[in-house]
Amino acid sequence: MTAPSRPPLAGLRIVELAGIGPGPFAAMMLADMGAEVISVDRPGGNPWAVAGHGIMFRSRRHLAVDLKAHGGAEVIRRLCADADGVIETFRPGVAERLGVGPQDCLARNPDLVYGRMTGWGQSGPMAALPGHDINYIALSGALHAIGRAGQAPVPPLNLVGDFGGGGMLLAFGMVSGILAARSGGGGRVVDAAMIDGVSALMAMFHSYRAEGAFSEERGTHLLGTGAWFYDTYRTRDDQWVSIGAIEPQFLAELCDVLQLPDELRDNQFDTALWDDFREVLASRIAAFDRDELDRMFAGRNTCYAPVLPLSDVVTHPHHVERGTFVEVDGIPQPAPAPRFHGAPPTSPTARRAPGADSRAVLAAAGFSDEEIAELVTEGVVATG
Repeated sequence: MTAPSRPPLAGLRIVELAGIGPGPFAAMMLADMGAEVISVDRPGGNPWAVAGHGIMFRSRRHLAVDLKAHGGAEVIRRLCADADGVIETFRPGVAERLGVGPQDCLARNPDLVYGRMTGWGQSGPMAALPGHDINYIALSGALHAIGRAGQAPVPPLNLVGDFGGGGMLLAFGMVSGILAARSGGGGRVVDAAMIDGVSALMAMFHSYRAEGAFSEERGTHLLGTGAWFYDTYRTRDDQWVSIGAIEPQFLAELCDVLQLPDELRDNQFDTALWDDFREVLASRIAAFDRDELDRMFAGRNTCYAPVLPLSDVVTHPHHVERGTFVEVDGIPQPAPAPRFHGAPPTSPTARRAPGADSRAVLAAAGFSDEEIAELVTEGVVATG
């Protein structure tokens, strides 16, 4: 087995009608795998795509087009003629009104895969309504299940809806669609809705519920802080550690390391004792500083890890050895994942300004110097 000579998606071209959140994340995933991504910004950029979005816009070329200007939509349609896919994050119907909807773009390229990222989907009574991650995970049942017993649901940042159930779903849909197109199946529209993606992420819990093994009372089930052996605990120095000793062999070693009473390992799944056992474990962990616990559990089969703030993550020895993070223009950020033969598929490049590559992108798409000059002069295209 030899190392791959080029990234897995090298040779794919994706036109990204730049948005925020899950759209840029999906495009980042594709760019990280080697796809050429052309990010089409509005002139001046999207003010909502500044804070927190820089890393997600890495590794692409940037074209700035006013889609509301006469001729703006035609620029996109011409780019589609030589692209494998398009990504847009508008509400349903907006792309059609702008002249860059699926029919407009597929008319130029029948093999094009047109990816649509929304919260509620392209159909249904809520399709046209606004929303955010917290709303999508609420309607999907995920938010109801997350939190402590007797307390309010806890939004898990915007990881579940925007990124896990949204951006990754769209990236997977784009690759699937492009594979189908390249095997002769023709282009298609990918309706990537966060409510669908989050619902897919909840598959295991729907299975538990069907088997009668899932309580809808928050904070009482195995993976949702109900179990004393699957939870987080405060240390003596006011830091936190995670324990995930579900399997008996891992619990046994946990009990050995912390010198816990045999009663805990002998009655692990007696739910009537869970609250009492939680107090015993909490008291024992609270007797140590986190660094002491790190040393005690090092190399032990206990399903233990410290709860790290982002400021400490990049310097953890495991991440350092694996190269989990890279630095681009002085900014630490996650390396492209997954790896192939143990190595990240690409080396990311920093985000460029909106319109930084407008002239080069248009020239590569077959626009003449005169056409480019006219588009810039008329304000249809901006250069950065």
